[in-house]
Formats: sequence, structure tokens, C-alpha cells
Amino acid sequence: MQVLQVQTEVRPDPAEVGRARRWARSRLAGSGIEADEPLAETLVLLISELVTNAVVHTGCPAVLSLLLPPTPASAPGTVRVEVIDACARPPRPRQAEGEDTNGRGLALVDGLADRWGWQSDGGGKRIWCEVDRYEPEPEPRAADDAVDAAPVRHLGPAQIVPFPA
Repeated sequence: MQVLQVQTEVRPDPAEVGRARRWARSRLAGSGIEADEPLAETLVLLISELVTNAVVHTGCPAVLSLLLPPTPASAPGTVRVEVIDACARPPRPRQAEGEDTNGRGLALVDGLADRWGWQSDGGGKRIWCEVDRYEPEPEPRAADDAVDAAPVRHLGPAQIVPFPA
């Protein structure tokens, strides 16, 4: 199966996280994954977390890659997100406490992605995650077809009947 790979460079600047999200939305839409689909929202959040980790924790430039399944977008397939940076230090999941404003990124990735991991890449590392796209399931049918076949009765407007005293 062929996949489409697109990538962009990410500078070590927190403003790059927003740019990466906008870039990803446009590439997803170009592949047939519309912005209002749950899959798109999940992927944008995953991208945001992985790019944030690269920008905040490495201070190095990075490359963000999307590997997209072929169209039609309704077909099953796997979307892979990769962030490659020049820092050899492995990612370290942290445990956020109470009102902490950080420390949840890899936990989110773990909870939202179907798979994720990392590997050494030259003098740096590649952090990746994958989200599977499934065919839409058909509408469920009632166990009793007779219930489905029953005619719908419209009773008209509601009437107020006084309650006897």
C-alpha cells in the first residue's frame, strides 16, 4: 500500500507549535481528512504534543512528518506522525500533579494513539505515533424487525387536560 509523506521543519520556538497545528490541518484536509472529523482533531492534538516536547525539551530544530494513507479518506488505513530531532536524550514520561501546567504530553499520546514509541535516529531521535482509521460502521439494526416495520403515528399537538380535583 502506498502512503503520502509530507513534512515540515520546526524551529526551536514555542510559536512553532501553532504553526505545526495549522500546517497539519491543511495537509489532513488535502488528504481528505476534514477538520471536523474526530480523527483530525486527535491527530492535531498528537502533533501539538509531540512538537511541544521537541521544542520545549530539546531546544533543537526538528522535522515533523505525516504519513497518510491513500485516498479515498473513508478507506481504512493508518496515519503516522513522526517528530525527528537532533537531541539523543530519550523521551521521559512524567507524572503531572494537580494544577501542574505540564507533564501530561506523553500520557496524552499514550491515551490517544493506537501505538507510539521512539528510536534513535543518527545523533538524535524519532518519536512516532500511529492512529488507525476504520471504515464507518453501518447503522445498527434492531433485533426485532417487526418493531422497525411498525408505522409511525403522529398524534398531533399536545392537549392540556385539567386534573380533576
